Amino acid sequence: MTGLALITGASSGIGRAFALRLGVEGYDLVAVGRRRDRLDQLVAALPEVQVRPLVADLGTDAGVEAVAEVCAEEPLVVLINNAGVAHYMPFVDLPADKANELLHVKVVAPTMLARAAAPGMVSRGKGTIINVSGMLAFSGPASLEELPLRRAVYTAALAHIVALSQVLHEELKSHGLHVQALCPGVVATEFHERQGLDLSSVARMSADDVVTASLRGLERGEVVCAPGVERSELLDAVFSADLAAFRGQTPQLAGRYRAS
Repeated sequence: MTGLALITGASSGIGRAFALRLGVEGYDLVAVGRRRDRLDQLVAALPEVQVRPLVADLGTDAGVEAVAEVCAEEPLVVLINNAGVAHYMPFVDLPADKANELLHVKVVAPTMLARAAAPGMVSRGKGTIINVSGMLAFSGPASLEELPLRRAVYTAALAHIVALSQVLHEELKSHGLHVQALCPGVVATEFHERQGLDLSSVARMSADDVVTASLRGLERGEVVCAPGVERSELLDAVFSADLAAFRGQTPQLAGRYRAS
């Protein structure tokens, strides 16, 4: 299936790797990013397909609305919500404007762009939405000693993407759509360097391998794709435990909360 794909954060890292892969496969692209020079380089790298650069800052309402308009109007067959910003800071030190930007990029944008694109995909009976999250989405129970660099707002935003993708897939699969949450670990891109983090000594997956896992995961019917998790049954166990807790509730106050 080829056609038109829109990719956010397309100017570098995982987004650029997706753009190059889909371009080679014959997809025309709407490439969204904040740097026009990087987008122009992507256009030059894919002379055989149409690449429409779209400069937009998804950390703002205006940026989200501009891209959502394209998602609603164009006949997209693929939407890849990849744009990211980290702002790795302790919760009490995170400035309000940076928290707002992070939530716009990783929560508001994926939600609103999918909302804009989905009706057209449903009417055409086909479509794929890939929402790039990360393995930190599963790190909530970890102690600070185990994960000293994990930060609350960023981790929570990634967890939102996983839950959104799972429920959205269930809502849309009968209409011929597939939604995937892509959850890589540490990836060898500019992302961490822009946050002032030196991870050069940490083993990292390539962006190209992340894209390979995502596309093969789609072929396998995976809703949550974890490129670096060898034993897929570990993910199955997480989601089974989630459902067991959900189904284990009753209208009665649990015994541990009753007065002795």
